[in-house]
Amino acid sequence: MSASQGNLAALSRYVFSAPGWPTSLAFAVLIAAVAGVGAFESAFVLADAYEGVFFVGIPTVVAAFLTTPIDRRLGGQFTYNRSSLLALACEVVVVVAISVAGLITVLTPLAQTFVIDVLLVALAGIFAFRLAVVMAVSHRNPIRAAIPASVQTLTAAILLFIYSGTVRFLEVGGPILQAYLERSGEAPEKLALVGREDFLLLAGMCVLYSLGVYGFIRVFERPWRRSLGVSALDFVRGFIGHIAEGSRELEEFFEEIGETAIVPVTVFSARRADGTEKARFVLPMIHPGPMGEIGGGDLPQRVAEDADGLAFPPHATAGHDFNLVTRSEVERLIDAADRAHGRIEYDDTATRSVRSEAGEASVLGHGFGTGALLVASFAPTPTDDVEYGVGMSAMAEARAAGFDDVMLVDAHHHNDGLEGADLGHVTPGSERSFDLYDAAGTAGEQLADLDRHPVEFGTAQTETPWDPEDGIGPLGIRVATVRVDGQETAYVLIDGNNMEPGLRDRIVDAIDDVAHIEVMTTDTHVVNTVESVNQVGEAIDADELIDRITALVDRAREDYEPVTVGTATEHAEVTVFGNDRTETLASHANAVISMGAALAGAVILAVLAVSALIFFVAAS
Repeated sequence: MSASQGNLAALSRYVFSAPGWPTSLAFAVLIAAVAGVGAFESAFVLADAYEGVFFVGIPTVVAAFLTTPIDRRLGGQFTYNRSSLLALACEVVVVVAISVAGLITVLTPLAQTFVIDVLLVALAGIFAFRLAVVMAVSHRNPIRAAIPASVQTLTAAILLFIYSGTVRFLEVGGPILQAYLERSGEAPEKLALVGREDFLLLAGMCVLYSLGVYGFIRVFERPWRRSLGVSALDFVRGFIGHIAEGSRELEEFFEEIGETAIVPVTVFSARRADGTEKARFVLPMIHPGPMGEIGGGDLPQRVAEDADGLAFPPHATAGHDFNLVTRSEVERLIDAADRAHGRIEYDDTATRSVRSEAGEASVLGHGFGTGALLVASFAPTPTDDVEYGVGMSAMAEARAAGFDDVMLVDAHHHNDGLEGADLGHVTPGSERSFDLYDAAGTAGEQLADLDRHPVEFGTAQTETPWDPEDGIGPLGIRVATVRVDGQETAYVLIDGNNMEPGLRDRIVDAIDDVAHIEVMTTDTHVVNTVESVNQVGEAIDADELIDRITALVDRAREDYEPVTVGTATEHAEVTVFGNDRTETLASHANAVISMGAALAGAVILAVLAVSALIFFVAAS
């Protein structure tokens, strides 16, 4: 990925799953009780705590339980966990605001009315904050979003209205209704400072702040709509929903920006003498992203589940522009792989393996029947993805030697993270792209000139004790060994997304019982749900990994048996991100985020300045 794509992926570390609603509410009640002890001055501490829970905690509890049903009634998707956490955060804002205001009145000549003014600003502020969150998570329409967003502020205002005695000034309902609603005698004395004009100020500030939120969002969305024709809020909503709740909304966003592409799907199969399949290499020219199980993030696992023999789904020569937009697109690739597998013409001979080098590129491969399996590496040069066009051209160079089908694998096994402007893309016109063309063409010529001999295959696998958080996907480690004319070659496939620098070379050096060996990763993105960089070897012990691979190679060498082999290619029409869409999306997101903090600060300062002016005018 590019630097901007890396920066966008790195934002996932700021997204977390909301804690369970009982946990959030427990903290809310505790904070409210503590705030009551600090704010109220009755003769009993427990009475102060009770008043804090009542006047501070009730709006939080009401918001926690009512926001979700109201939001869902309007077509939203707020969960109780989210609404409780949001209510807790807003409670903290109010408590901190009035605590600071109270401290200021102690240290300055400002009167207690200053605390009331700050309380009104805080209540309007949490309405604006809730409005922004609801619009980001559930509703694009600000009027619809304002209904669930207003619950906490409205509940607090109702309590103030009743317990401050302001209800006495209403001439509605007569003395009986007022007797039920008027509770000023049961409230703390400080609430008596609240008057009718304060509620008008609160309403005015809520309108003002909501306009500020709406203006901020319009500016935030403008570059997205002009360049991509989509809403930035849809992306934010889908991104948070996927990371925090595992939802599929992000795929709906990607479908809006997707483009149709025709991609080759190449299958290499090794079959036993009895006709059963021993191993199957499947290579769709697709990038297994963007993350988690969104799009083709779990492509390697789903491809492996469809194979009869032990499946090897390595990484193709394709970058993030060839991410699938939805999981359903994977079925088209699997169908194409099945068609290709069904028309393979098997041969009982193969060539010895060769390794061709040109500049920074190295290609290891075999000739199997009328096809060839080639694995491209740029180690020890840090490299990430080989672009689709570069891979297609390199395959054409190899096919020119006379092969009908060429499976060109990007080993994807040496990357130094997301630092720097160049993260290792092999792009058309780059020096490394021409190195790959030369290496692939030379390998094809060498294989075409070699004699054919009977071929034996051995396989071994282990799921390993590691999981995606450790950088290892569910396919674990898989090894295929090939013996032709006494020469042994090992292909090691790790279900992960790239490898720590130098680890591939350590693995190769540790296995000296075969003529050639290459290490590959699947580039599965199930390991990148939260961590944008989670490479093989970053979180696990490298020595233990090397020991496991060495043992698997030995097991595979003990598993040799004669096989027939063959390769075939089919094409699938799928919807992918599209040319330059990933880069455009990433650059827009990063630009808006980098400017967003300054813009948000400017909006906040502007509305606070207007609020101060309103209070000044009202006081005069």
